[in-house]
Amino acid sequence: MVSDKKKALIVVDVQNDFCPGGSLAVADGNSVVAPLNNLMNQFLDRGEPVFKTRDWHPAKTKHFQAYGGTWPVHCVEGTAGAEFHPDLLDDPRITIISKGTNERADGYSGFDGTDLARLLREEEVEQVWVGGLATDYCVKHTVLDALQAGFEVKALADAMRPVNISPDDGAKAIEEMRNAGAEIIGETEL
Repeated sequence: MVSDKKKALIVVDVQNDFCPGGSLAVADGNSVVAPLNNLMNQFLDRGEPVFKTRDWHPAKTKHFQAYGGTWPVHCVEGTAGAEFHPDLLDDPRITIISKGTNERADGYSGFDGTDLARLLREEEVEQVWVGGLATDYCVKHTVLDALQAGFEVKALADAMRPVNISPDDGAKAIEEMRNAGAEIIGETEL
């Protein structure tokens, strides 16, 4: 069913450190690139806004194990690991949102400490489509914050992959997003 609601696509953290070979690699993380590129092209062709979020951490942050956090060092601002996957579409019409910039906060969500909600409202967006890395952290938090901010959300099951510290974290995250009000859609529904 075609919706006349103004839509935006949010591509979450498809960065080198989260892809195979990166310091916090998500299994099969690079497999989200092709479906997301396809969607970015579709959105841009229709004149709909596209946002790419990126972790852009300071070198010292409570987010990292060395400073009391959970994670190994990853996506430090200005490093190769923080760059977007080389095959991910780059287009001047795409807005980049840097998050995780506060050394005292995790910054999982694309809305946390950013102007993403304001930018979406300025574009009169009512519905956001969200995919990327990782299902059980930054994608989930971005989806939940989008819902909290009053947007309709479609989470792209075929264009996200989990960290899965515990084997079922990704499945639990999808269920949590669904229970909060997100519609989980697969490739056949695109």
